[in-house]
Amino acid sequence: MSAWLPTAPCTPGACVEPLPAGRALPRAVLRLTAVAVLLLAGVAVVCTPLRTRVPAVLVRCWCRWIVRAAGVRVRVSGAAPPEGGLLLVANHVSWLDVPLLAAVRPARMLAKSEVRRWPVAGPLAARAGVLFLERDRLRALPGTVAVIARELRAGAAVAVYPEGSTWCGRARGRFRRAVFQAALDAGVPVQPVRIRYLSGERAVGTAAAFVGEDTLLASLWRVASARGLTAEVEVRPVLPPGRHHDRRALAAAAEPEHGHPGKAHSKSMRTL
Repeated sequence: MSAWLPTAPCTPGACVEPLPAGRALPRAVLRLTAVAVLLLAGVAVVCTPLRTRVPAVLVRCWCRWIVRAAGVRVRVSGAAPPEGGLLLVANHVSWLDVPLLAAVRPARMLAKSEVRRWPVAGPLAARAGVLFLERDRLRALPGTVAVIARELRAGAAVAVYPEGSTWCGRARGRFRRAVFQAALDAGVPVQPVRIRYLSGERAVGTAAAFVGEDTLLASLWRVASARGLTAEVEVRPVLPPGRHHDRRALAAAAEPEHGHPGKAHSKSMRTL
């Protein structure tokens, strides 16, 4: 593994809230069943040989339904992202971040190359237009940046998680600068999005975190078993092209504030 590969100190044992008592079993089963039904419906659409382009509004609704079916309330604040070529960047806590970001604006996702080799999910991800990054090969990075820039010039939205690794939500990583070069090269805006998960209405929770050696199955069960889990998605002011002239400054401007997350802007908050 390359020394430059981003890693987070968060682990399930040290950071993640424990599973609830057995009384959560019926609730978790019902939620996971609903998630499975929605996923199968999405897979059917993706695998339809003669399918037409799915309207963006339906993609956004489907992604919101996935999160809601898992038992997570969603609150979105801020203005809608602009149309056209756009680099969406967000902090990374959970697998839930993917449908949450797509609910803000459907986009081509950047994922680690290992996902391509996953059974079932890998071929589906490739068919859905996911861009793959070989994280442990530094030489491959310029080529990935060039591919992202090409998609942005063509008017596509591309979603990335520049921390390069998931964090528990109570701590955050720094945004890696490389992907911001694609926005500079393509001359497109950057849309920062901040995601955080609340346990109840007060404290930042870690039940949704998918970190370290955690398995997807364990994370799915933990989310479905949780009570009072809320995802807050803050669409921050867009960073227009030309305002920041190098990727270091652009990455710094896009980063969420380090330390404890600030209070939500209740006037523009929408609960889904």
